[in-house]
Amino acid sequence: MTLRTTRRAALLGAIAAPAILRTGLAQSAPIKLGTLTPQTGGGGPYGPLMIKMAQTVVGDINAAGGVLGRKIELVSEDDQTNPDAGVRAARKLIDVDRVSAIIGTWASGVTSAVAPLCWENKVMLFTVSGADSITKLPHQGYIIRTQPNSFLQTTRFGQHIAEAGAKRVFSLAAQTPFAVDVYTRLTEVMKPKGETVGQVIYDASKSTFRSEIDQALKAKPDALFLNAYTPDLTVLLRELFRAGYEGKKYTLAYAANAKLLESLPAEVVEGLVSMAPSPDIDSPAFKKVQSVVGADPDPYSCQVHDHVNLAALAIAKAGSDAGSAIHGAVRAVGNPAGTKVHRAVEGLKLLAAGKEVNFEGASGPCKFTGIGDIENCKFRFEVAEKGKYRLLSVS
Repeated sequence: MTLRTTRRAALLGAIAAPAILRTGLAQSAPIKLGTLTPQTGGGGPYGPLMIKMAQTVVGDINAAGGVLGRKIELVSEDDQTNPDAGVRAARKLIDVDRVSAIIGTWASGVTSAVAPLCWENKVMLFTVSGADSITKLPHQGYIIRTQPNSFLQTTRFGQHIAEAGAKRVFSLAAQTPFAVDVYTRLTEVMKPKGETVGQVIYDASKSTFRSEIDQALKAKPDALFLNAYTPDLTVLLRELFRAGYEGKKYTLAYAANAKLLESLPAEVVEGLVSMAPSPDIDSPAFKKVQSVVGADPDPYSCQVHDHVNLAALAIAKAGSDAGSAIHGAVRAVGNPAGTKVHRAVEGLKLLAAGKEVNFEGASGPCKFTGIGDIENCKFRFEVAEKGKYRLLSVS
Protein backbone atom coordinates (compact mmCIF):
# COMPACT_ATOMS: atom_id res chain seq x y z
CA MET A 1 0.00 0.00 0.00
CA THR A 2 1.41 3.39 -0.98
CA LEU A 3 1.66 6.34 1.41
CA ARG A 4 -1.00 8.14 -0.61
CA THR A 5 -3.40 5.18 -0.34
CA THR A 6 -2.79 4.90 3.38
CA ARG A 7 -3.57 8.58 3.92
CA ARG A 8 -6.73 8.30 1.84
CA ALA A 9 -7.95 5.28 3.84
CA ALA A 10 -7.30 7.10 7.10
CA LEU A 11 -9.21 10.14 5.88
CA LEU A 12 -12.19 8.02 4.82
CA GLY A 13 -12.15 6.27 8.17
CA ALA A 14 -12.17 9.59 9.99
CA ILE A 15 -15.18 10.68 7.96
CA ALA A 16 -17.05 7.41 8.38
CA ALA A 17 -16.59 7.19 12.15
CA PRO A 18 -18.67 10.29 12.96
CA ALA A 19 -21.34 9.09 10.54
CA ILE A 20 -21.58 5.77 12.35
CA LEU A 21 -21.62 7.62 15.67
CA ARG A 22 -24.43 9.90 14.48
CA THR A 23 -26.47 6.90 13.35
CA GLY A 24 -26.04 5.25 16.73
CA LEU A 25 -27.01 8.41 18.57
CA ALA A 26 -30.10 8.86 16.38
CA GLN A 27 -31.20 5.32 17.15
CA SER A 28 -30.86 5.86 20.91
CA ALA A 29 -31.89 9.54 21.17
CA PRO A 30 -35.33 10.23 22.63
CA ILE A 31 -38.35 10.58 20.36
CA LYS A 32 -39.55 14.16 20.70
CA LEU A 33 -43.24 15.05 20.75
CA GLY A 34 -44.50 18.59 21.37
CA THR A 35 -47.63 19.82 23.09
CA LEU A 36 -48.98 23.20 21.99
CA THR A 37 -51.86 23.94 24.32
CA PRO A 38 -53.34 27.09 25.88
CA GLN A 39 -51.79 27.70 29.27
CA THR A 40 -53.17 31.25 29.25
CA GLY A 41 -55.87 33.20 27.40
CA GLY A 42 -59.39 31.98 26.68
CA GLY A 43 -58.38 28.31 26.65
CA GLY A 44 -56.23 28.64 29.78
CA PRO A 45 -58.51 26.50 31.99
CA TYR A 46 -57.82 23.45 29.80
CA GLY A 47 -54.17 23.55 28.77
CA PRO A 48 -52.54 22.54 32.07
CA LEU A 49 -54.68 19.41 32.42
CA MET A 50 -54.04 18.51 28.78
CA ILE A 51 -50.29 18.65 29.44
CA LYS A 52 -50.66 16.65 32.64
CA MET A 53 -52.48 13.94 30.72
CA ALA A 54 -49.87 13.88 27.96
CA GLN A 55 -47.07 13.63 30.54
CA THR A 56 -48.81 10.70 32.22
CA VAL A 57 -49.18 8.76 28.99
CA VAL A 58 -45.55 9.41 28.07
CA GLY A 59 -44.48 8.28 31.55
CA ASP A 60 -46.41 5.03 31.20
CA ILE A 61 -44.91 4.32 27.78
CA ASN A 62 -41.37 5.08 28.93
CA ALA A 63 -41.80 2.91 32.02
CA ALA A 64 -42.78 0.04 29.73
CA GLY A 65 -39.63 0.41 27.62
CA GLY A 66 -40.50 3.25 25.28
CA VAL A 67 -41.09 2.97 21.53
CA LEU A 68 -38.64 1.16 19.25
CA GLY A 69 -36.34 0.90 22.28
CA ARG A 70 -36.29 4.69 22.73
CA LYS A 71 -37.81 6.95 25.37
CA ILE A 72 -40.29 9.69 24.46
CA GLU A 73 -39.42 13.24 25.45
CA LEU A 74 -42.32 15.68 25.75
CA VAL A 75 -41.68 19.37 25.01
CA SER A 76 -44.52 21.71 26.03
CA GLU A 77 -45.26 25.25 24.83
CA ASP A 78 -48.03 27.76 25.59
CA ASP A 79 -49.96 29.08 22.56
CA GLN A 80 -51.67 31.69 24.80
CA THR A 81 -54.92 31.03 22.85
CA ASN A 82 -53.40 33.42 20.32
CA PRO A 83 -52.44 32.65 16.68
CA ASP A 84 -49.29 34.80 16.70
CA ALA A 85 -48.02 33.28 19.94
CA GLY A 86 -48.96 29.84 18.63
CA VAL A 87 -46.88 30.31 15.48
CA ARG A 88 -43.84 31.44 17.50
CA ALA A 89 -44.17 28.42 19.79
CA ALA A 90 -44.66 26.03 16.87
CA ARG A 91 -41.54 27.37 15.16
CA LYS A 92 -39.55 26.60 18.30
CA LEU A 93 -40.98 23.09 18.54
CA ILE A 94 -40.24 22.40 14.88
CA ASP A 95 -36.95 24.27 14.29
CA VAL A 96 -35.25 24.02 17.69
CA ASP A 97 -36.73 20.99 19.45
CA ARG A 98 -37.19 18.98 16.23
CA VAL A 99 -40.42 17.31 17.32
CA SER A 100 -42.05 14.64 15.16
CA ALA A 101 -45.58 15.70 16.06
CA ILE A 102 -47.38 18.63 17.65
CA ILE A 103 -50.23 17.64 19.95
CA GLY A 104 -53.28 19.35 21.40
CA THR A 105 -53.83 22.68 19.59
CA TRP A 106 -57.12 23.99 20.99
CA ALA A 107 -58.34 27.26 19.45
CA SER A 108 -59.27 26.99 15.78
CA GLY A 109 -57.46 30.25 15.00
CA VAL A 110 -54.24 28.87 16.48
CA THR A 111 -54.54 25.57 14.65
CA SER A 112 -55.21 27.31 11.32
CA ALA A 113 -52.10 29.48 11.81
CA VAL A 114 -49.85 26.62 12.90
CA ALA A 115 -50.99 23.99 10.37
CA PRO A 116 -48.98 25.29 7.37
CA LEU A 117 -45.76 25.09 9.41
CA CYS A 118 -46.56 21.47 10.17
CA TRP A 119 -47.29 20.25 6.67
CA GLU A 120 -44.41 22.25 5.16
CA ASN A 121 -42.00 20.61 7.62
CA LYS A 122 -43.68 17.18 7.55
CA VAL A 123 -44.60 17.33 11.24
CA MET A 124 -47.84 15.59 12.24
CA LEU A 125 -50.47 17.82 13.89
CA PHE A 126 -53.02 16.36 16.30
CA THR A 127 -55.74 18.86 17.21
CA VAL A 128 -58.88 19.28 19.30
CA SER A 129 -60.06 22.34 17.30
CA GLY A 130 -63.50 22.19 15.71
CA ALA A 131 -63.66 24.64 12.76
CA ASP A 132 -64.54 22.90 9.48
CA SER A 133 -62.03 25.09 7.66
CA ILE A 134 -59.08 23.36 9.36
CA THR A 135 -59.29 20.01 7.58
CA LYS A 136 -60.21 21.81 4.35
CA LEU A 137 -56.71 23.27 4.31
CA PRO A 138 -54.25 21.68 1.83
CA HIS A 139 -52.58 19.85 4.71
CA GLN A 140 -51.55 16.75 2.69
CA GLY A 141 -52.72 14.42 5.45
CA TYR A 142 -50.67 16.03 8.23
CA ILE A 143 -53.73 16.87 10.37
CA ILE A 144 -55.65 14.42 12.55
CA ARG A 145 -58.60 15.82 14.50
CA THR A 146 -60.22 13.96 17.38
CA GLN A 147 -62.65 16.81 18.07
CA PRO A 148 -65.81 16.48 15.94
CA ASN A 149 -65.81 19.24 13.35
CA SER A 150 -68.20 22.16 13.61
CA PHE A 151 -70.48 20.61 10.99
CA LEU A 152 -71.08 17.52 13.13
CA GLN A 153 -71.25 19.48 16.40
CA THR A 154 -73.68 22.09 15.09
CA THR A 155 -75.88 19.49 13.42
CA ARG A 156 -76.46 17.82 16.79
CA PHE A 157 -76.77 21.12 18.66
CA GLY A 158 -79.22 22.51 16.10
CA GLN A 159 -81.34 19.38 16.33
CA HIS A 160 -81.37 19.70 20.13
CA ILE A 161 -82.43 23.36 19.99
CA ALA A 162 -85.18 22.58 17.49
CA GLU A 163 -86.43 19.63 19.57
CA ALA A 164 -86.66 22.00 22.56
CA GLY A 165 -89.17 24.08 20.60
CA ALA A 166 -87.12 27.17 19.76
CA LYS A 167 -88.39 29.06 16.71
CA ARG A 168 -86.38 32.30 16.67
CA VAL A 169 -82.68 31.72 17.41
CA PHE A 170 -80.06 34.44 17.58
CA SER A 171 -76.31 33.84 17.88
CA LEU A 172 -73.91 36.08 19.81
CA ALA A 173 -70.46 35.03 18.66
CA ALA A 174 -66.79 35.92 18.86
CA GLN A 175 -64.89 36.57 15.65
CA THR A 176 -63.37 33.12 15.10
CA PRO A 177 -63.23 30.58 12.22
CA PHE A 178 -65.32 28.23 14.37
CA ALA A 179 -68.08 30.85 14.78
CA VAL A 180 -68.40 31.32 11.01
CA ASP A 181 -68.80 27.59 10.38
CA VAL A 182 -71.22 27.15 13.28
CA TYR A 183 -73.56 29.91 12.12
CA THR A 184 -73.62 28.58 8.56
CA ARG A 185 -74.50 25.05 9.67
CA LEU A 186 -76.98 26.19 12.36
CA THR A 187 -78.87 28.09 9.69
CA GLU A 188 -78.91 25.02 7.44
CA VAL A 189 -80.26 22.82 10.26
CA MET A 190 -82.91 25.23 11.55
CA LYS A 191 -84.37 26.89 8.46
CA PRO A 192 -85.98 23.79 6.86
CA LYS A 193 -87.97 23.40 10.10
CA GLY A 194 -89.30 26.95 9.78
CA GLU A 195 -87.04 28.49 12.44
CA THR A 196 -85.23 31.78 11.85
CA VAL A 197 -81.58 32.33 12.75
CA GLY A 198 -79.71 35.63 13.17
CA GLN A 199 -76.25 36.53 14.35
CA VAL A 200 -74.15 39.42 15.64
CA ILE A 201 -70.37 39.24 16.02
CA TYR A 202 -68.92 40.94 19.09
CA ASP A 203 -65.43 42.37 19.63
CA ALA A 204 -63.82 40.25 22.34
CA SER A 205 -61.47 43.09 23.30
CA LYS A 206 -64.38 45.17 24.62
CA SER A 207 -65.32 45.16 28.30
CA THR A 208 -69.07 45.19 27.57
CA PHE A 209 -71.28 43.66 24.89
CA ARG A 210 -74.47 45.50 25.77
CA SER A 211 -74.91 47.05 22.31
CA GLU A 212 -74.62 43.61 20.68
CA ILE A 213 -77.08 42.18 23.20
CA ASP A 214 -79.54 44.98 22.49
CA GLN A 215 -79.21 44.22 18.77
CA ALA A 216 -79.92 40.54 19.38
CA LEU A 217 -82.92 41.20 21.64
CA LYS A 218 -84.51 43.47 19.03
CA ALA A 219 -85.05 40.30 16.98
CA LYS A 220 -87.25 38.99 19.84
CA PRO A 221 -85.51 35.60 20.03
CA ASP A 222 -86.88 32.75 22.10
CA ALA A 223 -83.39 31.21 22.19
CA LEU A 224 -79.86 32.61 22.21
CA PHE A 225 -76.79 30.68 21.17
CA LEU A 226 -73.77 32.12 23.01
CA ASN A 227 -70.75 31.07 20.96
CA ALA A 228 -68.02 32.48 23.22
CA TYR A 229 -64.93 31.73 25.27
CA THR A 230 -65.32 31.61 29.06
CA PRO A 231 -64.34 35.24 29.84
CA ASP A 232 -66.74 36.59 27.18
CA LEU A 233 -69.51 34.22 28.22
CA THR A 234 -69.25 35.49 31.80
CA VAL A 235 -69.87 39.05 30.59
CA LEU A 236 -72.67 38.01 28.21
CA LEU A 237 -74.56 36.11 30.92
CA ARG A 238 -74.32 38.99 33.39
CA GLU A 239 -75.55 41.53 30.84
CA LEU A 240 -78.38 39.29 29.60
CA PHE A 241 -79.55 38.92 33.20
CA ARG A 242 -79.48 42.70 33.70
CA ALA A 243 -81.36 43.14 30.42
CA GLY A 244 -84.15 40.91 31.73
CA TYR A 245 -83.80 38.20 29.09
CA GLU A 246 -85.81 35.13 30.12
CA GLY A 247 -85.64 32.96 27.00
CA LYS A 248 -83.60 29.83 26.37
CA LYS A 249 -79.79 30.06 26.49
CA TYR A 250 -77.42 27.63 24.77
CA THR A 251 -73.64 27.43 24.65
CA LEU A 252 -70.73 25.03 24.25
CA ALA A 253 -69.39 23.32 27.34
CA TYR A 254 -65.78 24.40 26.86
CA ALA A 255 -66.95 27.94 27.73
CA ALA A 256 -69.56 27.07 30.37
CA ASN A 257 -67.34 25.02 32.62
CA ALA A 258 -67.77 24.37 36.35
CA LYS A 259 -65.56 27.36 37.25
CA LEU A 260 -67.92 29.67 35.35
CA LEU A 261 -70.91 28.35 37.30
CA GLU A 262 -69.02 28.89 40.55
CA SER A 263 -68.07 32.46 39.61
CA LEU A 264 -71.61 33.67 38.83
CA PRO A 265 -74.80 33.86 40.90
CA ALA A 266 -77.05 30.85 40.31
CA GLU A 267 -79.85 33.02 38.89
CA VAL A 268 -77.51 34.39 36.20
CA VAL A 269 -76.70 30.94 34.76
CA GLU A 270 -80.06 29.30 35.51
CA GLY A 271 -81.36 27.33 32.52
CA LEU A 272 -78.14 27.57 30.50
CA VAL A 273 -77.82 24.46 28.31
CA SER A 274 -74.35 23.33 27.27
CA MET A 275 -73.18 20.74 24.78
CA ALA A 276 -69.88 18.90 24.50
CA PRO A 277 -68.48 15.88 22.69
CA SER A 278 -68.82 13.03 25.13
CA PRO A 279 -65.87 10.77 25.95
CA ASP A 280 -66.40 7.03 25.97
CA ILE A 281 -67.32 6.81 29.64
CA ASP A 282 -67.26 2.99 29.59
CA SER A 283 -63.71 2.79 28.21
CA PRO A 284 -60.75 1.72 30.37
CA ALA A 285 -58.91 4.66 28.76
CA PHE A 286 -61.52 7.06 30.15
CA LYS A 287 -61.02 5.57 33.61
CA LYS A 288 -57.30 6.27 33.22
CA VAL A 289 -57.98 9.92 32.40
CA GLN A 290 -60.27 10.17 35.44
CA SER A 291 -57.48 8.88 37.66
CA VAL A 292 -55.21 11.67 36.45
CA VAL A 293 -57.39 14.79 36.04
CA GLY A 294 -60.47 14.03 38.17
CA ALA A 295 -63.86 12.38 38.10
CA ASP A 296 -65.34 14.64 35.41
CA PRO A 297 -62.58 15.15 32.81
CA ASP A 298 -63.01 17.65 30.00
CA PRO A 299 -63.08 16.23 26.45
CA TYR A 300 -59.72 17.81 25.57
CA SER A 301 -57.77 15.90 28.21
CA CYS A 302 -59.40 12.73 26.89
CA GLN A 303 -58.43 13.61 23.33
CA VAL A 304 -54.83 14.48 24.21
CA HIS A 305 -54.59 11.10 25.93
CA ASP A 306 -55.53 9.61 22.59
CA HIS A 307 -53.16 11.84 20.59
CA VAL A 308 -50.09 10.64 22.48
CA ASN A 309 -51.17 7.01 22.24
CA LEU A 310 -51.88 7.33 18.51
CA ALA A 311 -48.51 8.96 17.86
CA ALA A 312 -46.63 6.27 19.79
CA LEU A 313 -48.46 3.43 18.07
CA ALA A 314 -47.99 5.00 14.63
CA ILE A 315 -44.23 5.36 15.25
CA ALA A 316 -44.02 1.71 16.28
CA LYS A 317 -46.12 0.62 13.30
CA ALA A 318 -43.97 2.58 10.87
CA GLY A 319 -40.65 1.72 12.50
CA SER A 320 -39.67 5.38 12.41
CA ASP A 321 -40.34 8.56 14.39
CA ALA A 322 -40.31 10.82 11.33
CA GLY A 323 -43.42 12.98 10.96
CA SER A 324 -43.96 11.47 7.52
CA ALA A 325 -43.91 7.99 9.08
CA ILE A 326 -46.57 8.97 11.64
CA HIS A 327 -48.58 10.45 8.76
CA GLY A 328 -48.42 7.15 6.89
CA ALA A 329 -49.26 4.85 9.80
CA VAL A 330 -51.68 6.72 12.07
CA ARG A 331 -54.84 5.29 10.50
CA ALA A 332 -53.42 1.77 10.44
CA VAL A 333 -53.31 1.58 14.24
CA GLY A 334 -57.10 1.91 14.29
CA ASN A 335 -57.53 -1.17 12.11
CA PRO A 336 -60.99 -2.67 12.82
CA ALA A 337 -59.55 -6.11 12.05
CA GLY A 338 -56.87 -5.73 14.71
CA THR A 339 -56.92 -6.51 18.42
CA LYS A 340 -58.72 -3.78 20.35
CA VAL A 341 -56.43 -1.86 22.70
CA HIS A 342 -57.01 1.20 24.89
CA ARG A 343 -53.40 2.12 25.69
CA ALA A 344 -50.21 2.28 23.65
CA VAL A 345 -48.39 0.03 26.12
CA GLU A 346 -50.80 -2.77 25.16
CA GLY A 347 -50.57 -2.11 21.44
CA LEU A 348 -46.79 -1.79 21.32
CA LYS A 349 -46.38 -5.40 22.43
CA LEU A 350 -48.78 -6.59 19.75
CA LEU A 351 -47.10 -4.54 17.03
CA ALA A 352 -43.70 -5.88 18.07
CA ALA A 353 -45.13 -9.38 17.58
CA GLY A 354 -46.26 -8.49 14.06
CA LYS A 355 -49.95 -8.20 14.93
CA GLU A 356 -52.50 -5.52 14.00
CA VAL A 357 -54.09 -3.24 16.58
CA ASN A 358 -57.38 -1.36 16.81
CA PHE A 359 -56.86 1.58 19.16
CA GLU A 360 -59.98 2.97 20.83
CA GLY A 361 -59.27 5.71 23.33
CA ALA A 362 -60.82 7.82 26.02
CA SER A 363 -62.61 9.92 23.41
CA GLY A 364 -63.99 6.82 21.66
CA PRO A 365 -63.11 4.95 18.46
CA CYS A 366 -60.26 6.69 16.62
CA LYS A 367 -61.44 6.29 13.04
CA PHE A 368 -60.78 9.18 10.67
CA THR A 369 -62.05 10.37 7.31
CA GLY A 370 -59.76 10.95 4.36
CA ILE A 371 -59.23 14.58 5.36
CA GLY A 372 -58.47 13.75 8.99
CA ASP A 373 -61.81 14.30 10.74
CA ILE A 374 -63.10 11.91 13.40
CA GLU A 375 -65.93 9.94 11.82
CA ASN A 376 -68.41 10.12 14.70
CA CYS A 377 -68.84 10.51 18.45
CA LYS A 378 -71.49 10.99 21.13
CA PHE A 379 -72.56 14.33 22.63
CA ARG A 380 -73.40 15.32 26.17
CA PHE A 381 -76.13 17.88 27.02
CA GLU A 382 -76.38 19.49 30.47
CA VAL A 383 -78.51 22.25 32.02
CA ALA A 384 -77.59 24.63 34.83
CA GLU A 385 -79.99 24.39 37.76
CA LYS A 386 -79.43 26.16 41.09
CA GLY A 387 -75.78 26.76 40.28
CA LYS A 388 -74.95 23.19 39.25
CA TYR A 389 -75.19 21.12 36.10
CA ARG A 390 -77.75 18.39 35.64
CA LEU A 391 -77.29 15.87 32.84
CA LEU A 392 -79.99 16.01 30.20
CA SER A 393 -78.79 13.30 27.83
CA VAL A 394 -75.86 11.60 26.10
CA SER A 395 -76.63 10.69 22.52
